[in-house]
Amino acid sequence: MPECQNCGAFVTETYARVFTPRGVEDPRVCPDCQDKIRDGADVRDARSPRDP
Repeated sequence: MPECQNCGAFVTETYARVFTPRGVEDPRVCPDCQDKIRDGADVRDARSPRDP
């Protein structure tokens, strides 16, 4: 069962298949991580908060 690497939330297999590179099962961030952005191989805080 795929999980978000940032918060540990459950994500669907379809979401993981679409938003992860081949060979990686767990996405780095999920839709619940609104203030996190993928930055290359890392995850960083968004410069503009999505949820003020």
